Amino acid sequence: MRRRIYCRVKVLLTAPRRYRVKRGQNLSEIAATFGVPARLLAAVNHLAGEPEEGQVLSIPAAGNLYTVRGGESKSLLCGSPAQFSEKNQTNCLYPGQQVLLK
Repeated sequence: MRRRIYCRVKVLLTAPRRYRVKRGQNLSEIAATFGVPARLLAAVNHLAGEPEEGQVLSIPAAGNLYTVRGGESKSLLCGSPAQFSEKNQTNCLYPGQQVLLK
């Protein structure tokens, strides 16, 4: 009789706090690379448009990136509307939106 052994390994990956934009990169690509919503990356860096080559961006702490489904609330996703707004830098919530959870 064979016995199965299960092992849990916790891997912690840390993203850099700052990132220099390379030629041809846009906000969506950079946000996807670091697992944050593009809207949040723009808000943290006070961007009104696409970043320029060589610009140094602050990368916010990543979390669990989640796509909102219909009927979900800010409280359900982050514990309270205030925590949702703080974590995602927006008061808006709609289906299909990418947000960070707790």
